[in-house]
Amino acid sequence: MIVVTLPHHLRTLARVDGDVEIELEVPVTQRTVLDALEARYPALRGTIRDYGTQKRRPFLRFFACGQDLSHESPDAPLPDAVASGEEPFLIVGAMAGG
Repeated sequence: MIVVTLPHHLRTLARVDGDVEIELEVPVTQRTVLDALEARYPALRGTIRDYGTQKRRPFLRFFACGQDLSHESPDAPLPDAVASGEEPFLIVGAMAGG
Protein backbone atom coordinates (compact mmCIF):
# COMPACT_ATOMS: atom_id res chain seq x y z
CA MET A 1 0.00 0.00 0.00
CA ILE A 2 1.48 3.34 -1.10
CA VAL A 3 0.58 6.49 0.84
CA VAL A 4 0.32 9.69 -1.22
CA THR A 5 0.05 13.12 0.38
CA LEU A 6 -1.61 15.71 -1.85
CA PRO A 7 -1.68 19.50 -1.48
CA HIS A 8 -4.99 20.96 -0.33
CA HIS A 9 -6.19 22.09 -3.78
CA LEU A 10 -5.68 18.60 -5.24
CA ARG A 11 -7.39 16.96 -2.26
CA THR A 12 -10.34 19.24 -2.93
CA LEU A 13 -10.46 18.18 -6.61
CA ALA A 14 -10.16 14.50 -5.67
CA ARG A 15 -12.72 14.95 -2.87
CA VAL A 16 -10.55 13.31 -0.22
CA ASP A 17 -9.89 14.40 3.35
CA GLY A 18 -6.30 13.35 3.86
CA ASP A 19 -3.66 11.03 2.55
CA VAL A 20 -4.58 8.65 -0.25
CA GLU A 21 -3.64 4.96 -0.14
CA ILE A 22 -3.04 3.11 -3.39
CA GLU A 23 -2.31 -0.55 -3.97
CA LEU A 24 0.51 -1.04 -6.52
CA GLU A 25 2.58 -3.84 -7.94
CA VAL A 26 6.36 -3.53 -8.03
CA PRO A 27 8.28 -1.69 -9.28
CA VAL A 28 6.88 1.40 -7.57
CA THR A 29 7.86 4.48 -9.57
CA GLN A 30 6.60 8.04 -9.91
CA ARG A 31 4.85 6.99 -13.12
CA THR A 32 3.05 4.00 -11.58
CA VAL A 33 1.97 6.06 -8.55
CA LEU A 34 0.65 8.90 -10.70
CA ASP A 35 -1.02 6.54 -13.19
CA ALA A 36 -2.86 4.79 -10.35
CA LEU A 37 -3.75 8.09 -8.68
CA GLU A 38 -5.22 9.51 -11.90
CA ALA A 39 -7.09 6.27 -12.62
CA ARG A 40 -8.67 6.30 -9.17
CA TYR A 41 -9.35 10.06 -9.15
CA PRO A 42 -10.01 11.12 -12.78
CA ALA A 43 -10.45 14.77 -11.73
CA LEU A 44 -6.67 14.86 -11.12
CA ARG A 45 -5.81 14.07 -14.75
CA GLY A 46 -3.86 16.96 -16.21
CA THR A 47 -3.36 18.65 -12.84
CA ILE A 48 -0.17 16.91 -11.75
CA ARG A 49 1.21 16.04 -15.19
CA ASP A 50 0.64 17.60 -18.59
CA TYR A 51 -1.92 15.67 -20.67
CA GLY A 52 0.27 15.37 -23.75
CA THR A 53 3.82 15.10 -22.48
CA GLN A 54 3.09 13.48 -19.08
CA LYS A 55 5.73 15.80 -17.58
CA ARG A 56 5.33 17.19 -14.07
CA ARG A 57 3.53 20.53 -13.90
CA PRO A 58 5.98 23.37 -13.15
CA PHE A 59 4.59 24.39 -9.76
CA LEU A 60 4.43 20.90 -8.27
CA ARG A 61 7.28 19.01 -6.64
CA PHE A 62 7.66 15.37 -5.61
CA PHE A 63 9.34 14.37 -2.35
CA ALA A 64 10.00 11.10 -0.53
CA CYS A 65 12.20 10.26 2.45
CA GLY A 66 13.44 13.84 2.70
CA GLN A 67 14.60 13.91 -0.91
CA ASP A 68 13.38 16.06 -3.79
CA LEU A 69 12.54 13.59 -6.56
CA SER A 70 11.06 16.16 -8.92
CA HIS A 71 13.84 15.89 -11.49
CA GLU A 72 14.34 12.13 -11.24
CA SER A 73 13.26 9.85 -14.06
CA PRO A 74 9.55 9.00 -13.72
CA ASP A 75 10.52 5.35 -14.18
CA ALA A 76 13.18 5.26 -11.45
CA PRO A 77 12.15 3.08 -8.49
CA LEU A 78 10.98 5.04 -5.46
CA PRO A 79 12.73 4.41 -2.11
CA ASP A 80 11.86 1.12 -0.39
CA ALA A 81 10.26 3.00 2.52
CA VAL A 82 7.73 4.50 0.08
CA ALA A 83 7.14 1.20 -1.72
CA SER A 84 6.39 -0.49 1.61
CA GLY A 85 4.09 2.30 2.81
CA GLU A 86 6.35 3.32 5.71
CA GLU A 87 6.92 6.79 4.21
CA PRO A 88 4.52 8.82 2.06
CA PHE A 89 5.09 10.03 -1.48
CA LEU A 90 4.55 13.78 -1.20
CA ILE A 91 3.16 15.95 -3.97
CA VAL A 92 3.82 19.51 -2.88
CA GLY A 93 2.67 22.76 -4.43
CA ALA A 94 5.62 25.10 -4.94
CA MET A 95 5.59 28.39 -3.12
CA ALA A 96 6.55 31.60 -4.85
CA GLY A 97 6.47 35.19 -3.91
CA GLY A 98 8.59 38.10 -3.01
